[in-house]
Amino acid sequence: MIIRILFFSYGVLSYLIFFGTFLYAVGFIGGFWVPTTLDGPPNGPIATAVAINVGLLALFALQHSVMARKWFKDGWTKIVPQPIERSTYVLFSSLALIALFWLWRPMGGVVWSVEDPVAVVILRSLFGFGWALVLITTFLINHFDLFGLRQVWYHLIGVPLPEMKFVTPGPYRMVRHPLYVGWFFVFWMMPVMTFAHLLFALATTAYILIAIQFEERDLVREHGDKYRAYKRRVPMVIPLTARGATVPAETVRSYESK
Repeated sequence: MIIRILFFSYGVLSYLIFFGTFLYAVGFIGGFWVPTTLDGPPNGPIATAVAINVGLLALFALQHSVMARKWFKDGWTKIVPQPIERSTYVLFSSLALIALFWLWRPMGGVVWSVEDPVAVVILRSLFGFGWALVLITTFLINHFDLFGLRQVWYHLIGVPLPEMKFVTPGPYRMVRHPLYVGWFFVFWMMPVMTFAHLLFALATTAYILIAIQFEERDLVREHGDKYRAYKRRVPMVIPLTARGATVPAETVRSYESK
C-alpha cells in the first residue's frame, strides 16, 4: 500500500508541475506576467542566441517524441513501473519546458508589428482561443489519462486500469488534430512578431507537422481500418479540406502525443 501511495503522490506532483508549467507558458509565449518571455532585446551575440534556442527546442522535441514511441515505452517500463510511466513522461516534458523558459535567449528585432487596436484585440483573442482549444481538447480526450492521474489513481485503489475507447467528440469531427490547431493559434497569433518568436513558431510548427506523421502511423497500427477511414474522411488540421462522408460517432480515436 505504501508503494501505491508513493506512486499516487508522484503522479499528483508531476501533474502539479505540469500545470504550473502550462500556466507559465501562457505568459512566456504571450509576453506578459512572467519574468522570462520569448521576446525582448538581445543579451548577447545573435548567433549564440540562435544556437542555444535551437538546442533547447531540439531537446524538447526529442524528449517529447522519443518517449512517446512504443519501442521506447517497451524498454522504459522495464525500469519505470507501468503505473507511473505516463506521469514520468509528463514530468520530463515539464522539465524540458522549464529549461527552455530559463535558458531562452531573446534576439530583438521585429518581423511585423500590428498597430491597429481592433486588429490587436482580434489577434489577442485568437491567441486566447488557441489556449482554450488546447485545454478543452485535453478534456475531450480524457485530461486525467493524458497527464497520468488516471493511471496512478486506479493503481492506488487496486483496480486494473480499464481499457479506454476514444470517439470523435466535437472538434474531432472537423479535424483529426484539434489540439495541434490550438497550438498553431497560440504560436502565430501575435500582434508583434520578433525574430526569436518567429524562430520558436517556425520550429514548433515544423515539429508538430512531422510528429503528426509518426503519430498517425502509430494510430493506424493500433486501430487499423477504423483510423484509415477516419483519416480519409476528416482533414488533418484545416477544416473542410477532406473528401468523404462525415466520420461516424463510433470511430475510435487516440490522443495526441500518446
